[in-house]
Amino acid sequence: MTDIPFLSLAIWVPIIGGLVVLATGSDRAAPLARTLALITAVFAFAVTIPLYLRFDAAFSGMQFVEFAPWITHFGGHIGGSGNINYHLGIDGISVWFILLNAFITILVVIAGWQVIQNRVAQYMAAFLIMSGLMNGIFAALDGVLFYVFFEASLIPLYLLIGIWGGPNRVHAAIKFFLFTLAGSLLMLLALLYLYNISGSFSIIDWHQQREGLSAGVQNVIFLAFLVAFGVKVPMWPVHTWLPDAHVEAPTGGSVVLAAIALKLGAYGFLRFSLPIVPDAAIALAPLVIALSLIAVVYIGLVALVQADMKKLVAYSSIAHMGFVTLGFFMFNPLAVEGALVQMISHGFVSAAMFLCIGVLYDRMHSRQIADYGGVVHTMPKFAAFFMLFAMANAGLPATSGFVGEFMVILGAVKYNFWVAFFAATTLILGAAYTLWMYKRVVFGAVRNSHVAALTDINGREFFFLAVLALCVLAMGVYPFPFTEVMHVTVNDLLRHVVAGKL
Repeated sequence: MTDIPFLSLAIWVPIIGGLVVLATGSDRAAPLARTLALITAVFAFAVTIPLYLRFDAAFSGMQFVEFAPWITHFGGHIGGSGNINYHLGIDGISVWFILLNAFITILVVIAGWQVIQNRVAQYMAAFLIMSGLMNGIFAALDGVLFYVFFEASLIPLYLLIGIWGGPNRVHAAIKFFLFTLAGSLLMLLALLYLYNISGSFSIIDWHQQREGLSAGVQNVIFLAFLVAFGVKVPMWPVHTWLPDAHVEAPTGGSVVLAAIALKLGAYGFLRFSLPIVPDAAIALAPLVIALSLIAVVYIGLVALVQADMKKLVAYSSIAHMGFVTLGFFMFNPLAVEGALVQMISHGFVSAAMFLCIGVLYDRMHSRQIADYGGVVHTMPKFAAFFMLFAMANAGLPATSGFVGEFMVILGAVKYNFWVAFFAATTLILGAAYTLWMYKRVVFGAVRNSHVAALTDINGREFFFLAVLALCVLAMGVYPFPFTEVMHVTVNDLLRHVVAGKL
C-alpha cells in the first residue's frame, strides 16, 4: 500500500469529475460544464505526476500497489483465494501511459472548447469518464478488474462516435463496438480458464503458471489474447473498423482513439500474452511478426491512395502500431523498449495530426485533400506546426517519431536482416504518404475562395499545438527520461519470457 492512493486518484478523479460535469445538465450551463471539465482534467493530470516523480526506476516489480477485497468468497482452489480484488499497481511499462492518457485528456477538453455547441456537458463528461476507465486498465492487477475497465471504456467512445460523429457515425460506432466486443469475449474465456487452473484472478499469480500449462493450452490462450488485443491495436486483418471510426468520430474522439485507445491492445500483449504464456509467445512469434510487417508495408501503401486526410492518418496509425507489435515479439530489449517509445510518440504525433486536421475541418468542413491547396498563404502559423508534425509522422530525426522506429529497426537487425529490411520501408512509405498529403494541402497556389478566406489559428489552437510540438521535439532530442523508467522492467519481462528457451 502507498501512503497516498495515487492510482485510485488517477482513476476516480476524472470519473467522479465527469459525473459532476454530466450533472450540470442542459446546454444553458455549457460554460460551467467546460470550466468544470478543464479543472477536473488538470487536477486528474496533476495527481498522476507523482507516479513518475516517485517511481523507482531500479525496481522491476509493481509500485504504488493498492489492494482491497472487492467480491469475496468467490470460491477457488489449489490454494488460490478465489476473491476478485481491487488490486492496482504499475511498473516501468505502464507508468508512462497513465501520464499520457491524463495529458491527452486536457488537450481534447481544450480542443472541443468552442467547437462543441450541443450536449456540451455530456461530451466533456464522456472524455473524463473514459480517461479514468483507461487509467484503470493500465493499473489493474486483477483479471476481472482489468476486464471490467477494458469493456467499460468502450461505452464513452461508442457514444462519442455515435452522437457527435459524422454522417455515417451510427454504422462506424456499431462496427467499432462489435469488433472490439467480439475480441474481448475470447479474452474473457482465456481469463476464466486461467482462474479455473489457478484459483486466483491475480494477474501476478498468472505470470507464474508457465509450468502448469501444456504447449497446446498455451497456444490456444495465446491465440485468444492475440485476437482480443489484435482487434484493439488494430492488427491486420482485423483493422477495418479503425478508418471508419476515425473518419466519423469528432476530432477529440479521433485524438483519444489514436493516442490512447489503440495502446490498450498493445499493452495487453505485454501484461498478458508474453508473461502468462511465454512458450506460446515464442513459438507463435513468427505469425505476429508476419502480421506486423503486413501492417507496416501493405497498410502504408493503402495510406498512399487515400483522398481523405483523416482516413490517411488512420491508416498511418495502423502502420505505426504494426511497428509496436513487431518490436514486442523479437524478444530483445532494444526492440521492446523501442516499441514502447513508439507507443508514447504515436500518442503525441497522432494526437497532433488529428488536431491539425480538426483545425482545418472546423473552418472548411471538409477533410478531402482535393479541397485544399495553398493553405500556407492564409494560415502560416498553422502550416509551420503541421509541417513539424508531418515530419514526426514520417520519422524525421530529432522528432519523437524517429526514436522508437530506429530502436525497433536496430532490434530487428539483431533478430533477422530481412525483418529489419521490410520494417525499414516504413521510413520511406511514411514520408511518401505524409509529405505528399502535406504538399497538396499546404503548398502551391491558393486553390479556391474557401482557402483564401481561411483565418490562422487562434490562441486556444496555438496553445494545444505548441504543447504537442514541445513534447514531440523534447522526446526526439532527449528520450532518456522515457526509456529510463522502462529499462529494468523490460529486461525482467524478457528474462521471464525467454528463460530456458532462447
